[in-house]
Amino acid sequence: MSKPKTKGKPSAGKAAGANRTRKWLKSLAEMEYKKMILYPLVVFLLALILLAVNFPILGIDLQGGVVVTAYGVDANPDQLAKDLSAKLGVDVRVESFTGVDTKGVRVYAPVGTDPTEIIQIMRETYPDAEYTHSEVQPTFGEIAQKQGLRAIALAFIAMAVVVFLFFRHPVPSFTIIFSALSDMAIAIAMMGIFGIELTTATIAALLMLIGYTVDSNILLTTKLLRRKEDTVEDAYLSAVSTGFTMSTTTLGALIVLWFISTSQTIDNIAIVLIFGLLADFMNTWVLNAGVLKWYLSRAPRGGSA
Repeated sequence: MSKPKTKGKPSAGKAAGANRTRKWLKSLAEMEYKKMILYPLVVFLLALILLAVNFPILGIDLQGGVVVTAYGVDANPDQLAKDLSAKLGVDVRVESFTGVDTKGVRVYAPVGTDPTEIIQIMRETYPDAEYTHSEVQPTFGEIAQKQGLRAIALAFIAMAVVVFLFFRHPVPSFTIIFSALSDMAIAIAMMGIFGIELTTATIAALLMLIGYTVDSNILLTTKLLRRKEDTVEDAYLSAVSTGFTMSTTTLGALIVLWFISTSQTIDNIAIVLIFGLLADFMNTWVLNAGVLKWYLSRAPRGGSA
C-alpha cells in the first residue's frame, strides 16, 4: 500500500522555507559592502533626528512626581485620566494593572500635586477601593538621572575595553561599539514614538541590551577575522546560522513575556529589549558585516587578529 501523499507536504514546505531563507541570507552575504554600510547609517541618523524632536518622557522616578495606587478599581485608564486632569487642573497619566487576586490603577501626577486630592476625587466614584500614594522629589529624580547616565557610560567603557583587548584592531572593535550605540539609539527613538517613558527600569533594559547585542557582533567578527572557510561569504553564512538562532530565541522569549506580563514595568523592559534586538539584526548582519567585508578586502588573508 502506498503512503498518502499528504504526509510529505509539511516536510516539503519546511524545506522550501529553509531554502528561501538561505537564499535570502546568501544574497545578503553577497551584497556590496557600500550598501551594507549605508542603509544602517541612514537608519541611525533618522533615530538621532527622532531623539532630537521627540525624546522619551522621563518617568517620575527620574524627574519627580506623585503616584497614587488604587486597588480594586476596574476603570478605563484614558477616561479616568481625562476626568482627573479636568478636576485637578494638571495633566495626569493613568495605567491599569492586574495582580494575582486584584485589579487596580496607578495615577501619575506632576511634582506639587496633592495626592490626597487625587484620592478624594477618586473616592467619589470608587469609595470601596484601597489607596496608597508615594512621592519622588525632583532632587532624588535628578540623582537617579545622573546614576543612570553614569551606569550606561561605565558599561560602554567597560565593553569597549574588553572588545579592544580581545580583537586589538581598531576598525572591527569600533564597529562593534558603534553597533551597540546604534541599537541603543534606535531603541530609545522607538520609545519616544510609542510613548514609553524613560525610567530606571528602562535604563536597566538598555544596559541589558549592551550585553545582548555585543554577543552577536563578537560572534560575527570572530568568525570572519579568524575564519577557516575559503571565502568571507561562507564564513558569514556559518556565523549567521548560529547568530540568528541565538537572537530569535531571545526575541521569542521576550515577545511571550510581553504578551503574558501584567506588570507595566516588565512590559516596558521587554518591549525596549525587543526594539533593540530588532535593530541589532540590522546592525550586526548588515552594518558590521559590511564593514568587515571592506576591512578584510584591504587586509591580507589571515592577517587579522
